[in-house]
Amino acid sequence: MRYRIRHQTSLTYAGQVRLARLNLRLRPVPWPGQRLEQFLLSVTPTPAEIETGNGPWLVERHRITLREGLSHLTIESRMVIEVEDAPSLGLDLAEAPSLDAVRAAALALPDLSALGPASYLYASPMAAPDADIAQWAAPLLEDCASVVEAGKTLMSAIFAQFTYDGSATNVTTTPAQAFAAKRGVCQDFAQVMIVAARAHGLPAAYISGYLRTRPPEGQPRLVGADAMHAWVALWCGENLGWVGFDPTNDMLAQADHIVIGMGRDYADVAPVDGVFLGGGGQSLGVSVDVEPLD
Repeated sequence: MRYRIRHQTSLTYAGQVRLARLNLRLRPVPWPGQRLEQFLLSVTPTPAEIETGNGPWLVERHRITLREGLSHLTIESRMVIEVEDAPSLGLDLAEAPSLDAVRAAALALPDLSALGPASYLYASPMAAPDADIAQWAAPLLEDCASVVEAGKTLMSAIFAQFTYDGSATNVTTTPAQAFAAKRGVCQDFAQVMIVAARAHGLPAAYISGYLRTRPPEGQPRLVGADAMHAWVALWCGENLGWVGFDPTNDMLAQADHIVIGMGRDYADVAPVDGVFLGGGGQSLGVSVDVEPLD
């Protein structure tokens, strides 16, 4: 499936900003089954400096510096990308490694790269260990014969037990808070699943990206109705690698899921963050359009 994606972020400051330094993580990373055909990033007003780079996790980063006074900033990324269904969709659960095998392999593998499992075994700034989440997950995983079955079980439990509510949380909500409320959005559901998996020795990563939304039968796609999405990747051994699980929709990641970046939690892959001098506060507006071309 080929997509044309437009992502616009508007920042309006309460007062004039004298200096701003921002990190933009909007360009898709290389990912199996994805092929980026075009990418264009525009920032208004024009930055004094733009530095490109990657890391420390699986992210492509643009670091911009604005030195002129401003009260409004617009960031827009446009891309055309082709996505194939992940091989994991046809996965035979009997061929997936056991939880014990994955735990042992993750600890033994001498790989500290952005794709190495060791980096995703432990606590991270926005995904701290939580005893209640660990206790909740324990009986769910007892009878799971494989790591893929475990991923499906956790994702289905979150889908069944949590309520999607865009007003219940914000970007600073912790997994513990979202778990206690049993409400939240894709960011919260992903981070709860990550904390649960790590509590039981499974490497779990946060995926930031886009999800094509399908309108009801006979109705047109609503422009602007799409948004950035988040799901979980579990490391399923050296042969299978990273497999995507979407607890918001109770499904394995497939051709409707477009990967932008992978990190330990939301903070590692936030689309826009940074610092500014002056301003006295800000308001944020985001619009995302994911248009299928096929």
